[in-house]
Amino acid sequence: MAETGSRWTPSSWKSKHVAQAVNYPDEQHLARVLVKINALPPLVTPSEIERLRFQLAAVQRNEAFLLHAGDCAESFDACTQQNISAKIGLILSFSLILIWGSRLPVVRVGRIAGQYAKPRSSGTERIGDKEFLSFRGDIVNGLDPNHRTPDPERLLSAYFHSAATLNHVRALLTSGFASLHHPRDWSLSHVRSPSLRDEFEKITEGLSDALDFSRTIGVDSGRDSAPFERGGGRGALGEVDFYTSHEGLLLDYEQAMTREFPLAGSPAGSEEIGYYNTSAHFVWVGDRTRQLDGAHVEYFRGIRNPIGIKVGPTLDNDELVQLLRVVNPDKEPGRVTLITRYGASKIQDHLPGHIRAVQDAGHPVVWVCDPMHGNTLTSGTGLKTRNFGTIISELTSCITLHASSGSRLGGVSLEFTGELNDEGFSVTECLGGSMELGEEQLGQRYQSFCDPRLNFEQSLDVAFLVSNYFKDERRGRSGENNIYTALGGRK
Repeated sequence: MAETGSRWTPSSWKSKHVAQAVNYPDEQHLARVLVKINALPPLVTPSEIERLRFQLAAVQRNEAFLLHAGDCAESFDACTQQNISAKIGLILSFSLILIWGSRLPVVRVGRIAGQYAKPRSSGTERIGDKEFLSFRGDIVNGLDPNHRTPDPERLLSAYFHSAATLNHVRALLTSGFASLHHPRDWSLSHVRSPSLRDEFEKITEGLSDALDFSRTIGVDSGRDSAPFERGGGRGALGEVDFYTSHEGLLLDYEQAMTREFPLAGSPAGSEEIGYYNTSAHFVWVGDRTRQLDGAHVEYFRGIRNPIGIKVGPTLDNDELVQLLRVVNPDKEPGRVTLITRYGASKIQDHLPGHIRAVQDAGHPVVWVCDPMHGNTLTSGTGLKTRNFGTIISELTSCITLHASSGSRLGGVSLEFTGELNDEGFSVTECLGGSMELGEEQLGQRYQSFCDPRLNFEQSLDVAFLVSNYFKDERRGRSGENNIYTALGGRK
């Protein structure tokens, strides 16, 4: 077990066993690269990190909702203006639909600007009649079997690709990209079911009416009514907070990006200091690396960043509580987010017990549902995929199980993409949804080199589903959810 009373330093994890370790053939080369990274500027600031902690505390109090979304793993080649803009646009569209239904602020955390590493179940894989090192993400080695030797220079490339991505995200969000004067594509032409299209149109029409009303009464009047490019301000409807995240898998890199700063937001004259991981606002420890006596838990317990812990069916109730005691011994609000990922067939067996254990221990957490990772399958054509009906089945089960346990789901974690191909069509990686994507269509635009992602249309399907649930909850309605049934949710 990790020793909560032992002295923590950014390098104290090195005395523990490192799960998912990467073996570099040239350790001196690795050391030189890490020294360089440690000297480079932070990617995010302590003040931003503390702001996110504050907002996650509001999620814990049911005063906001968390949207955590993006790619399973980013690639260096996908660091383009089009891909970044599409991803941010989808996150903004999704969050706007959620706000409409829930009447709660949405805390937006992207799996972006650093999600370059992949955990693997095996260190090697067989391709044809040869065995190669497994692909561990662009930050470690190449997808090409001939480029599988871990290369420290890729750590440096990951830093600069993260910086370029974050620079473009910041530029978009400070130049009117989030303004409701520039609405996303609300076309529902992809929705094949007439009854489902009717349900979606009710939501979009209500949302459009609300936006028109706000402009009419002057929420965006005066200087803010002009476009940003013509001197207008961003205004109440044009400025959003956006945070970055990734799995804190490669501890050498995370340590190099960990810096000591005065505690942001402390009273004047305070001498408190904190260690901030400045590679992202939010980092999480995965299901394969959350061992109590392991290096990752040791590292995570000492940083000021809000952290996530993946919670799956192999984690028992006592171990979950012990983890919380290690990483948040003082029970600070906004510190820990539990991201559950059981699989639709297993959630009933595990989530209620986990909720009770955390409640009995009195630990403040944000509960988030990841309905993606426990529901991956292999199609008849050999492609990894996920069934949309199974995804929303786990998500809706999570909502109802929290409600029946005296708890509340605080957010959702999704792997999705707004990417389009050269002809303007969405990717085809997950089955089902309102476009009724079939197995024979998966190969048409399957672009993920990691896990299958929801496309633009399927992502908005989820947004409409969750938004409608919260709208019904606000209005005291219960019973059959027409959208859930029409989208193929399991009874």
